[in-house]
Amino acid sequence: MMTELGARVWVVPGGHVPFPAHGPEPAFTGFDQLCVLNAGDQEADLSLDFYYEDAEPVGPYRVRVGARRVRHVRVNDLIDPEAVRLDRPYGCVLRSPVPVVVQFLRQDTRLPGVVALTGTMAYPG
Repeated sequence: MMTELGARVWVVPGGHVPFPAHGPEPAFTGFDQLCVLNAGDQEADLSLDFYYEDAEPVGPYRVRVGARRVRHVRVNDLIDPEAVRLDRPYGCVLRSPVPVVVQFLRQDTRLPGVVALTGTMAYPG
């Protein structure tokens, strides 16, 4: 028998990385994504709400992760109920009916031949 562990609500940092005010901001070429691991025996129907510093929250965005599966969700692809605003700082609250593991990843491909990947674990709350 598997013991149920983990939270069901996660706060995910992420989004737009501000650059110094003394120069133009370079275009970000890459993507942000959420990596969600569902190691349990039940499907996870996730609900995501995105928060901004200068606008009202938007959501819910719906994502399904099968039992005993992992799913990578590109933030750029979340367009319903509206496209996530990638041009400003954002964070996300993810809710799941079952415990899952969540990681936020950013891949920056501005330099030819170099792939920079950073990751942050979500904070369960």
